[in-house]
Amino acid sequence: MKSINLQRTESLLMELVPEALSTLKDSRINTLAITGIDCKNGKYDATVYYDGSDYTKQEKQVLNSLLSKASGHIKTYCLNATGWYKCPNFKFKADDTLEQSMKMEALFDKIKSKKQD
Repeated sequence: MKSINLQRTESLLMELVPEALSTLKDSRINTLAITGIDCKNGKYDATVYYDGSDYTKQEKQVLNSLLSKASGHIKTYCLNATGWYKCPNFKFKADDTLEQSMKMEALFDKIKSKKQD
């Protein structure tokens, strides 16, 4: 169970990170859909999850590299917007949960159709 302060931090970052990305000129990442943020160690580390369902493995690696390079800009944006003394270090990961749930639904449908036969 996460503390209320940590949940507030994650919620605020869910608003600020997409705003910060939208100010970048790189079209590959400035419209990237952020699906979740998971803060660890207080506010020192945050994993940012983006919708990776439309990208190949190589494209995800490129996106992770671009996002890592842009993390300084994102931190500065968050610090300016919040007035915090310290901003978390961002780590970026593709969120494949939607893709996995679609595969699970397809499997359940297949099982259901076999049972009906």
